[in-house]
Amino acid sequence: MSTQDQDFVDIPTPTGPMRVHRFVPKVADLRPAVILYSEIYQVTGPIRRLAARLAGEGFEVLVPEVYHEYEEPGKVLAYDVPGTDRGNFLKFEKPLAAFDSDAKALLDWITSRPYPWASVGTWGYCLGGHLAFRAALDPRVSATACFYATDLHTATLGQGKKDDTLARVKESRAERLLIWGRQDPHVPLAGRKLIYDALTEAESVFQWHEFNGAHAFSRDEGPRYDAAASRLAFALALELFQRRLTSPKIAT
Repeated sequence: MSTQDQDFVDIPTPTGPMRVHRFVPKVADLRPAVILYSEIYQVTGPIRRLAARLAGEGFEVLVPEVYHEYEEPGKVLAYDVPGTDRGNFLKFEKPLAAFDSDAKALLDWITSRPYPWASVGTWGYCLGGHLAFRAALDPRVSATACFYATDLHTATLGQGKKDDTLARVKESRAERLLIWGRQDPHVPLAGRKLIYDALTEAESVFQWHEFNGAHAFSRDEGPRYDAAASRLAFALALELFQRRLTSPKIAT
């Protein structure tokens, strides 16, 4: 199925308008929505290609600019040292409450529209993996795919570096898919074990897959890219969203 990026919408939030990029199939009138949270670099080429790929499978994909309070609309940070430094600074500069109010505003916008299914999916990479995991604390989210989610095991997201995301996992009804790279220094074995144990103790419904890959192995730019592992990981996410978001019995 071919796709069309219908540009963007600016959604009001308590901390100002948030630009959200929309990717939709050219055909299919009825489609469930998935929020795709980007890495620290915002809506880069690799993120846009991932969004278009999922939209091509029949979903409406919504990609928010996670640093909308700090950067002008449309700003993309480069995959270089200054861009990395800026992105890492902002993920700790932005208050946790602002990440939460962004998620609520976007979910409110989605659920105010005439979708055929009652629930939403979230999907994210790196910083976005944590944001997707956290957004799934909202009961309107039925499925979340979190790729190498950073700062989850350390509980350091947001201003003050003291989040409660993992501690609140029992609040979520979403089925979770967690994807990791075994050679990722940002989420080492001890950190992955802490997350796995928390999910197990909470009796969460989740899938867990580890690949022999580095951090950002699914980013289709740069030397870390592993095309084979990325195809498998994408297929796992697609299966989750097709099963959880396209069945009214499961989604409601």
